[in-house]
Amino acid sequence: MEKYSLDGVIASIYFDTRRAKNIPVSDEKDIVFHELRYPVKYRIFFNGRYYFHSSGIDLTMEEWQEMPNTRKRELIETRALIQSGFEKIKALIKELTKGEGFSPDAFNRRLSRGNDNSVITAFLNKIEALTAAGQIGTASSYQCALNSIMNYTGRKDLKFADVTVHWLEKYESDLLKEVTTKGETRQRSITTAKFYIGCIRAIMNEARKNGIINAGQYPFGRDKFEIKTATGRKMALTLQQIKAVLDYPLHTETEKRSRDLWYFSYLCNGINFNDMLKLKYKNIAGGEIYFIRQKTKRTVRNQKEIAATLLPQMEEIIKRWGNPSRKPESYIFPFLSPGLKPKDEKRIIQNVIRLTNKKMAMISEALGIDKISTYTARHSYATVLKRSGASIAFISEALGHSDAKTTENYLAGFEQEQRARAAQNLIAF
Repeated sequence: MEKYSLDGVIASIYFDTRRAKNIPVSDEKDIVFHELRYPVKYRIFFNGRYYFHSSGIDLTMEEWQEMPNTRKRELIETRALIQSGFEKIKALIKELTKGEGFSPDAFNRRLSRGNDNSVITAFLNKIEALTAAGQIGTASSYQCALNSIMNYTGRKDLKFADVTVHWLEKYESDLLKEVTTKGETRQRSITTAKFYIGCIRAIMNEARKNGIINAGQYPFGRDKFEIKTATGRKMALTLQQIKAVLDYPLHTETEKRSRDLWYFSYLCNGINFNDMLKLKYKNIAGGEIYFIRQKTKRTVRNQKEIAATLLPQMEEIIKRWGNPSRKPESYIFPFLSPGLKPKDEKRIIQNVIRLTNKKMAMISEALGIDKISTYTARHSYATVLKRSGASIAFISEALGHSDAKTTENYLAGFEQEQRARAAQNLIAF
């Protein structure tokens, strides 16, 4: 990482090891250890004093040491983001020293003002705001979208005026082109393209609301750019396949627990793991589990409380793997603990999901079933109910959807098996 000096002003990229962020992480053997991460900052030295500006990026000591010569894609992208921010710092120092003269106050004002027309800076501000609000998953998703945009632009800054219908069409085309990894060529997902461009639209909406762009500059909508949608096949298991998964012989405690967590998710109205691992014993009442989806807490005005019947099989899973302390504020499953920062919570939940996906993929491969993941539990719950004759209204209520139309769209991609049976009827002479 370089330094920059001009007329008595020295700027550098600074790895601030003065205060570590102590983050709990569990490995595949469920051994919890603590990972120390430190913030990367931009340090300005002027008139005998240091001034610091956050890059919004935290790294471990090993990642920082590996950064200059890394071949890891994630670290390469992170390095490029850090360098992009540093280029802006350098340009602003040069502008001030050759103009009105450098001062920390003028630098801060220009840095803030110069951000107004930058899509990249708007993304960084959005990520910072989401992180501060505890919306770590959403912040991570916006970071992925930003990484994609930076790769496409060659790490150059992107102005709001540059985001035109033509630019969006070219970017979408780039997102959807075939890629080759380890000798295997595959088509990129329309869903991924839809999500990344959806993030850009959200940023553009905020820019229009704040007066940074006007209605004529807004590139989305009818007769402009419309985001493509996909109706790809979703994976859902039959009851026979679920029974085969439950009957499959496992040997380690980790494998058994992973399958039990997956099964609990299926039985508990297809609850996602983020909601499931945040369940507390106070959520159990009158033989049912009550919860509100984390996904809709900040986006839906009238919150829907979901009620799931506490089946005996779920009670058994809680007895095997649940928190021994059954106080109301105790988490049912002992992965999270009180007082964790949202970022730490997210990291732990993702570790549990990754481990569960790995073990369930092993089971599905052994059984010759399409790859099973944590989300397959939700798909399967909804589809088994539909096949049993449950109404769309009931399934919608159980899943916590805002309306039945959402549920209809959700179920539309599941019934490959049903379509295959119907097709056979066409030739049943």
